[in-house]
Amino acid sequence: MTSAQCPPPLPEDGTMAETDAHPITVAIERRIDPTRIAEATSWMQAGTDLATAFPGFLGSGWVRAGEDSDLWYMLYRFRDITTLEGWETSSQRQWWLDSGRPFAREERVERRTGIEGWFDAPFGSVLDAVDATTSPVQQPVPAAPPRWKQAVTIWVGFFPTNLLASWLLGFVPGFAEIPLPLRVLCTTVLLTPVMTYAVLPWVTRLLRPWLQRPPRPRKAAP
Repeated sequence: MTSAQCPPPLPEDGTMAETDAHPITVAIERRIDPTRIAEATSWMQAGTDLATAFPGFLGSGWVRAGEDSDLWYMLYRFRDITTLEGWETSSQRQWWLDSGRPFAREERVERRTGIEGWFDAPFGSVLDAVDATTSPVQQPVPAAPPRWKQAVTIWVGFFPTNLLASWLLGFVPGFAEIPLPLRVLCTTVLLTPVMTYAVLPWVTRLLRPWLQRPPRPRKAAP
């Protein structure tokens, strides 16, 4: 009987390394001096315009938490960690940051890649609004879906993918004779890149309206 061989691991090159291959979204929360709104508006737009000239730039936008809020949010996305660092370490960005220090204080910075990045709200709605005007957009940054929705989404993608892979591997001569730990190893080696680069991005796009649907307000107790 011919013995089945575990498929070799995928090559560890730049196309498969998550931090190199996946776009990275950066969200920055800043507190703005309420007496210098006009100046801050021009400053935020200037930062957005600067970023567009850098290689790997995929999109950016900025929003205010509310009309009377002093919290402003800036989001930008680059193709990979290398191009992101090219922007973040540039002299142009440093000059821009220095020019805003008198009225803008950085409160929090968050990077999203991998699983968290799959559930990011789409950039399109923010970009369209920002491109249309130099005024801040009066809408909050969309919150990430609740964890239970993320879990359901991952299961929706994983179950049929795993079922199909198990069925196909059943045709490999001798595969069923391999010890269980090795069979699981082979399956996960195959399915991890498939889930990461194909299945989960497609499923999250398909379920985006449900993932981003706001929760229903609870009825007040009588």
